[in-house]
Amino acid sequence: MDGVRLAAAGSGAVAVASSMNPVIKLEDFSKTYQSGEVQVHAVRGVSLSVMPGEFVAVMGASGSGKSTLMNTVGCLDRPTGGRYSLDGVDVTQLDRSELAMLRNEKIGFVFQGFNLLSRTSAVENVELPLLYARGISGREQYKRAMEALEMVGLGERALHHPNQLSGGQQQRVAIARALVNEPKLLLADEPTGNLDTQTSIEIMGLFQELNREGMTVVMVTHELDIAHYTKRMLIMRDGRLIKDEAIQNPLCSSEELAKLHAEQSAVALAP
Repeated sequence: MDGVRLAAAGSGAVAVASSMNPVIKLEDFSKTYQSGEVQVHAVRGVSLSVMPGEFVAVMGASGSGKSTLMNTVGCLDRPTGGRYSLDGVDVTQLDRSELAMLRNEKIGFVFQGFNLLSRTSAVENVELPLLYARGISGREQYKRAMEALEMVGLGERALHHPNQLSGGQQQRVAIARALVNEPKLLLADEPTGNLDTQTSIEIMGLFQELNREGMTVVMVTHELDIAHYTKRMLIMRDGRLIKDEAIQNPLCSSEELAKLHAEQSAVALAP
């Protein structure tokens, strides 16, 4: 989607996105909510950039501001102070419909709870974001959805419904759905929170593979071991970014799976 041009409806304004821009750029970003007579300062003066091809974990306790930060990065909300640019587009200048269009073009979402439609097949779930895209035929939607399922190793399960899939398979369908629009940014909110250890490692392996192919991934997690599969860690506290550090030796999913299988075998053979 390099070179995507977004025309602001009604205003005639045009924002041009370039592959040289940060995918995410926050400048003195703050977000304040009104709760009755009390002002809640959810995020306070955060500035950061995420470049194309990064794999970033966002961590912090409940109330730290990480969810508010992710909602803004996902174009679900706007800052009350500062500025946010997504792939070169100033989000603060867009209205609700323009935000929705930008979100559908540039962002793929993966959630802890999968958020799949229970009475809909895997391929139909993956097709959903394409229903809002312009100029894509039904045949092309199906083709792209099948390609996304193949990418996550579930091409043979395309006609299965969520209740016929394991938790890990459901999360893979959710990842395929997030990828079907070929987004610039993949946002994952606690993507392993409902999964067992082995499946969690497998899902992190899929994220690592996507990242190696150039996908920019930002993931919220409260699990430190899961964060160590990424390349960079942001830690939030009381609405502020208190730490931004590179992870020098990220965990390798294939190595961690081998260790886990060895441990399971040792337990099984123990007298």
